[in-house]
Amino acid sequence: MTATKKPLPHNNLWRPSGGRVRRWLADESRDRKRPVILAVVLTLAAVGLVEVASASSVESVASGANPYELPLKQGMWTLAGIVTMLVLARLPVRRIRKLAWPMLIGALMALGLVFTPLGMTVNGNRNWLNVGGFTAQPSEFAKLALIVWAASVLSRKQTLLGQWKHAVIPLLPAGAVIMALVALGHDLGTTLIIMIILAATLFYGGVPMKVIGVAAGASAVAALALAATSGNRMGRIFSWLGAGSPEDSQGLGYQALNGQYALASGGWFGVGLGQSRQKWNWIPEAHNDFIFTILGEELGLAGALLVLGLFAILAVAVFKTIARTKDVFARALSCSVITWIIGQAIINIAMVSGMLPVIGVPLPFISYGGSAMVSSLAGIGMILAVTRTNQKPDDAPTSRGTTAKPSAPQPARTSYVPSRIRQLGPVVRGPGPSSKRP
Repeated sequence: MTATKKPLPHNNLWRPSGGRVRRWLADESRDRKRPVILAVVLTLAAVGLVEVASASSVESVASGANPYELPLKQGMWTLAGIVTMLVLARLPVRRIRKLAWPMLIGALMALGLVFTPLGMTVNGNRNWLNVGGFTAQPSEFAKLALIVWAASVLSRKQTLLGQWKHAVIPLLPAGAVIMALVALGHDLGTTLIIMIILAATLFYGGVPMKVIGVAAGASAVAALALAATSGNRMGRIFSWLGAGSPEDSQGLGYQALNGQYALASGGWFGVGLGQSRQKWNWIPEAHNDFIFTILGEELGLAGALLVLGLFAILAVAVFKTIARTKDVFARALSCSVITWIIGQAIINIAMVSGMLPVIGVPLPFISYGGSAMVSSLAGIGMILAVTRTNQKPDDAPTSRGTTAKPSAPQPARTSYVPSRIRQLGPVVRGPGPSSKRP
């Protein structure tokens, strides 16, 4: 009697796990980039916590406060932001689209409340709310609200964007109201970031370049008018241009000049973590907008290039993840969020290194600030949500086992999405014109 070989037991755990690993390693899978996005963001947040603890310690001790107070607050907000990011990452796209109008209305109401007794002024900018000892900056959340709402509107108006009225209304009026409310609080830096966000959303949403060009020109004129009507802003610009007092250590160039000293003294590998000299009251509020100078001083050129490299990896990972999507809403939202984060990082680093005048823009994920941290992480969570490969299609069976009826075929429409969007991947918007032409 010959012994028969018993088949190996079927391992139900290995095959799905191996399938996930193979899918993650496959070049054509968007899931391959999503863990990279998550890892880079968490690394930047960790670097930010360490640098906030280092940069704020001296001023806290000098003022008689607990040197661990600000790092603990930042850690709390970072944890809240990570939880928000993970929750949003699990939402289906249709639910994120439903958040568009509530988010916009909530942002407008919060921005209006800034000018009531609930508002408070910090460093000359009235852009904070204080409710029961709890402070928040509504303009940071207005950035994300504008992106989600504009992406939702543009995705529904794709076939009408060739008409300038549909390309302009209601996007530009709503964006103008948000920028006006922020500008009334004397926060020019955030106003400029919102201008960039609106331009990015129009660009990735398929609005014709003529409309974007006119809007950009009007925004530039408005920004110059805001700068010209403020003596402090003009003084900073003249100081940056060399017509003021950048060499005067007690003038308007005080903070910018000492920030450059910090970067210059860092050398190749820095003076050591926690060993910054410029944070000893040479750079006011070093843990806020000028935290990159402390990072460059303590970690040197190597540390600065590491942070720059992380931002570059984040941008490439997001754009490669969204490249093959067929959803205009997902594309406009993801690309606009990453343009906001990377654009703000570039402006901050250029500002503290002397390539731009000081306009008060924090460094995403690294500068101290709970509102900025939570809103940035929430934006990353939405990117992770709309780029999932297992999204439920619109015609999927419902809970009762029925299937949604397909919509009636629409007449052929001309696609007004410019070639810059088509290069990222096909856009689905119903039956299009036949490829055969007479």
